[in-house]
Amino acid sequence: MICGVDEAGKGSVLGPMVVAAVGCTDMDDLIALGVADSKKISSKSREKISADIKAQYPFSIVIRTAHDIDELRRTMTMNEIVARSHAEALIPLNCTCAYVDACDVSEERYEETVSSFSPPDCTIVARHKADSLFPPVSAASIIAKVERDRIIEELSLEYGDIGSGYPSDPVTITYLTKYIRHHNQPPVIARSSWETVKNLLHQKNQSSLLDF
Repeated sequence: MICGVDEAGKGSVLGPMVVAAVGCTDMDDLIALGVADSKKISSKSREKISADIKAQYPFSIVIRTAHDIDELRRTMTMNEIVARSHAEALIPLNCTCAYVDACDVSEERYEETVSSFSPPDCTIVARHKADSLFPPVSAASIIAKVERDRIIEELSLEYGDIGSGYPSDPVTITYLTKYIRHHNQPPVIARSSWETVKNLLHQKNQSSLLDF
């Protein structure tokens, strides 16, 4: 079994990081489904391809909530958290070789980090832009993206328009700013360990001091 692993939401300030793993015995069969880097496929196509992958191939999903990430960051770097999550997604699939998207400037170092969390009989191959190079990673990126988009949509129904959840999204920053202004703390769906949240809290505290 050859597997591919990728994640969605690593850099998000709101919502979870979703990691997916997909297994196959023939990568060409995945190509026939139309798998590619999830960012290069329309939302509608991603949903169809994700459903096709789930119906035909073994897969697993690991979800790290904002709270999970904040807790893990007490003792781990974000790259270590992603590596551990990549390895965790691989365990149910019992693969002998896994391609993973390298979340470190050093492919070799990330490879070693994922391997340290993985079963000893699984060979880890880490590459930058693996979602464009290896069909199983492309498949995993699609499932991860579709699952995270679904979760963000559900969170928006509960908390209001939170945007994409990324710090680069003005809608997300507007939501966070207003929430912190009114509640004096970030929402539970925010990663409080992120500099984005810390800076907004600092700005709120400075503003309160000036008002005083």
